[in-house]
Amino acid sequence: MAERLLVVDDEPTVRELLSATLRFAGFSVSSAADGRQALDEARRDPPDLVLLDVMLPDLDGFEVLRRLRALPRAGGRPGPVPVLFLTARDAKADKVNGLRLGGDDYVTKPFDLEELLARIRAILRRTGGTPGDHTLVVGDLELDPEGHQVTRAGRPVRLSPTEYRLLHHLVLNAGRVLPKASILDAVWRYDFSGDTSIVDTYISYLRRKLDIGDSPRLIHTVHGVGYVLRRPRP
Repeated sequence: MAERLLVVDDEPTVRELLSATLRFAGFSVSSAADGRQALDEARRDPPDLVLLDVMLPDLDGFEVLRRLRALPRAGGRPGPVPVLFLTARDAKADKVNGLRLGGDDYVTKPFDLEELLARIRAILRRTGGTPGDHTLVVGDLELDPEGHQVTRAGRPVRLSPTEYRLLHHLVLNAGRVLPKASILDAVWRYDFSGDTSIVDTYISYLRRKLDIGDSPRLIHTVHGVGYVLRRPRP
């Protein structure tokens, strides 16, 4: 069974982005827009981990954490449900308070999705959640982040480290149109002085390796914007 995560954030865009990303990463995800809804959701179906915004419209995240501590964990595991705080509040006192109250980690917005996934998996390992199968799947494309292995329709695809990082970023954001500048920032960290032509070059490399024979195209160009990786239509 996939680990169940509960995303609690009052910003719909953040909540939807996180939920979609985590589902693509192989997790089962539910969400809540405020503290009381989060507690109701946790009582109904105990999560393996809660991603909890601090600034909520009713109860703040610290109060939600206190109340979560009284609820059972998923699968009857011992100990309290793990909590990872997500917030725009980066003051040291807030971080110390969150961790002192029992939070397992604290990430400030804006955050890197790949780093967030790594932190989630580290918490689940530390707190007794099963690692599970974290293979990312889009159509017949499978990407194993732990083994750095990629297959298409069961056929291994050999990628360079940069090609792999680019594909990983596209898969994590599958279905979202990504501007070239944001891809450059995420994959190359602006090592090429903001020249987005390197993105076009590596997209071409990926297409030659992924789109073999009758395989439908996965990576699509959105002219004037950037690229998107989409699940092939049935």
